[in-house]
Amino acid sequence: MKRLSDYHIHTVFSDGKDTPEEVVKTAIERGFSEIGFSDHSYTSFDESYCIPFDKISEYRECIRTLREKYKDKIKILSGTEQDFFSEMPTEGYDYVIGSVHYVKAGEEYIPVDESPETIVKASEKYFGGDVLSFCEEYYKTVAKVSEKTGCDIIGHFDLVTKYIEKAELFDAECRRYRNAALCAAEELLLSGKPFEINTGAISRGHRSTPYPAQFILEYLMARGAKFILSSDSHRKENIGYGFDKYENAVNGESLIDALSI
Repeated sequence: MKRLSDYHIHTVFSDGKDTPEEVVKTAIERGFSEIGFSDHSYTSFDESYCIPFDKISEYRECIRTLREKYKDKIKILSGTEQDFFSEMPTEGYDYVIGSVHYVKAGEEYIPVDESPETIVKASEKYFGGDVLSFCEEYYKTVAKVSEKTGCDIIGHFDLVTKYIEKAELFDAECRRYRNAALCAAEELLLSGKPFEINTGAISRGHRSTPYPAQFILEYLMARGAKFILSSDSHRKENIGYGFDKYENAVNGESLIDALSI
């Protein structure tokens, strides 16, 4: 029997729509054997999407309680999606997803997944109107995400392309963009950490394909990278979104097995 698992799940503790228990009940109903919660780590410069600082302990206690309550029905892990620029400690979590959601320019943290307009305005303000320079700065940061966060999973590698199918921000086929992405990929391959095949932008209607793009995926596969399917779900109905389509691209090892949890 196929084992269903998903380790990139957000709840009302950060920018998700459902409580952890609502997610657990849905996962059990749909036959999942393992799930992990990974609400966004606290970032003091942007509190709009992350776990509030005074709710972190409550989040961790909630997951512990659910793990015990439903232990006979499903395995539950307590994780965090640690942003590159977050300074919160990660000790005590079962696993860490390392992600880059911002480009830092001057003293400003520019979200790369907020809107196309945000990227264009930041490129005009800090990068001479050159969106590809913005992308290059993004990938320079991505290249260091494993080292900075100490993560177990590399999150949505090319998040900067979230809107590329609907907004002509830059040419993702050009050599300059591809070089920036593949240089970051090459550096992260040294970490040995698995890369997400992340379907979150598909379920939210922004993309028709998962992160990372096919050329990045092929590059990583050719070099023996490991992968893990992630829904990056913000609604309980989207856990495991699209996994049946992309499951053959992953290594088949559960996170619990991989981390000896």
